[in-house]
Amino acid sequence: MKGIIFREFIDLVELKFGLEMVEKIIQQSTLESNGIYTAVGTYRFHEMLQLITNLSNNTGISIDDLLLVYGEHFFYVIETSYAGLLASYNDPIDMLSSIESHIHVEVKKIYPDAELPTFLVEEKTANSLVMIYKSSRSMHYFGLGLMNKTFAHFNSTATVELEKINDDGTEIKFIIHKN
Repeated sequence: MKGIIFREFIDLVELKFGLEMVEKIIQQSTLESNGIYTAVGTYRFHEMLQLITNLSNNTGISIDDLLLVYGEHFFYVIETSYAGLLASYNDPIDMLSSIESHIHVEVKKIYPDAELPTFLVEEKTANSLVMIYKSSRSMHYFGLGLMNKTFAHFNSTATVELEKINDDGTEIKFIIHKN
C-alpha cells in the first residue's frame, strides 16, 4: 500500500483527534515502519489495518465509519494534486465509470507498484451506475467516501447502495442513483 495513503490517514487522525491519538495508535500497533511513512514508499496493508483498528478501539467509531470519513478526506488530495484529472470530467457518473479505464491508469503512471482495487462497470445510464468493487483489503467504505465527495465536487448528490457479494467485503456492488 502506498505511503500517501498512510500519510493522509495520519494527517486525518491528527486533524480530527489530535497528535496524542496519532502517537497512541502508533504505539499500540506493531509496525515494521515504526509509523514513519513517505508518500512514495510502499508499506504492508497490515499496518493500516492495525492503525485503523486501534483508532476504532480508542474512539468507539466503527472501522467502516472511519474509512468513510477517510475517503471523504482523501478526496481533497485528489482535488489539490490532480485537479487536471478532475477537470477532464463534467459529470460524476462519467468520472466514476472511468475509474478503471482512466483514473487508475493515471495513478499507475505515478505509482507503478500501487495495488489498486478493481471497479467493474455493470450498467451505466446518464443518472445511474452499477459497479462491482473487488479488493482483498475490503476498504469499500473508503471508496464510498470518495464517491460522496465526487458528487459534491460536481455540485450534485446521489443515493449509493452497497450490496455485499462476499461476506468479507472483498466484493461489493455499488448501486448509484444521481439525485
